[in-house]
Amino acid sequence: MSFNITVQPSGRAFTAAPDEAILAAAIRQGIGLPYGCKDGACGSCKCRKLEGTVALGPHQSKALSPEEEAAGFILTCSAVPLSDVVLESRQVTDESAFPVKKMPSRVTSLEKKSHDVIVLKLQLPANDTLRYHAGQYVEFILRDGARRSYSMANAPHNGPGVELHIRHMPGGKFTDHVFGVMKEKEILRVEGPYGSFFLREDSDKPMVLLASGTGFAPIKALIEHLQHKGITRPVTLYWGGRRPEDLYMDDWVQARLADMPHLTYVPVISNALPEDNWTGRTGFVHKAVLEDFPDLSGHQVYACGAPIVVDSARAEYSAQGGLPAEEFYADSFTSEQDKHGN
Repeated sequence: MSFNITVQPSGRAFTAAPDEAILAAAIRQGIGLPYGCKDGACGSCKCRKLEGTVALGPHQSKALSPEEEAAGFILTCSAVPLSDVVLESRQVTDESAFPVKKMPSRVTSLEKKSHDVIVLKLQLPANDTLRYHAGQYVEFILRDGARRSYSMANAPHNGPGVELHIRHMPGGKFTDHVFGVMKEKEILRVEGPYGSFFLREDSDKPMVLLASGTGFAPIKALIEHLQHKGITRPVTLYWGGRRPEDLYMDDWVQARLADMPHLTYVPVISNALPEDNWTGRTGFVHKAVLEDFPDLSGHQVYACGAPIVVDSARAEYSAQGGLPAEEFYADSFTSEQDKHGN
């Protein structure tokens, strides 16, 4: 027996097994529901349940609060249907749902960009193209079955390989390996593409791109895509770090400015030391946006980075800046600690 899941206002429908999370069923059948971490930690897959009954699995209250749950909202990544269900959700179009593939990849280069960031480039099988939207991510499948998610930092036209930005998390099973013993030609298993973080091209609204730390990776892919497609909507990039060296590809952004007159770049540093000789913007990067754009009602925002930055931006841009909730697109970088914390 399976349950029918219908998504409004699109009217798209799919089926879910009695013990299958709604999001997993949607992905399996190529239905593009929005999502991020798939682990109940980020809230990207939150949507309103209009009809039916579900059992909600483990999740964090910052992803779905008790008040939101009482108001009928669910997380599709942790909700298992107990009956037929009707959802209300922003929808990814049919042709946008690229198939998820599992494939081997070969390390072609490791370039250290700062003391704790490596740019890792992977070669994918020549006979198996990975189709994806700029801004989406892949998951590494480790030997013990554990998974680690990283956004692709290059737009598809800059393939066929993929570029990933890896920050060292001391004690981290995967990043200790990357920074310690990984060598060129090593084979890794990847699966993707995942995520609903990509440019909505059916709008002409000006855009704010907000990145903290290695949250710059998918933002870089978006910028490459904008340039490649000749899209000239006004774009302002805010990239935040604790110290100037955290803006590990600042030179790459500066080089884009000459070729993209509609692109503005605002680097923001929160903990500069005297020896940094920093003379630019300081403070929290998400607040710099509101200082420059007190009225965001006519904008789109694409945000990626630490959960605290993304969550704060989402709340403040809506409450203070008048940004419509449906115009805030986010990819929150949840670590294993973030996912399993209380």
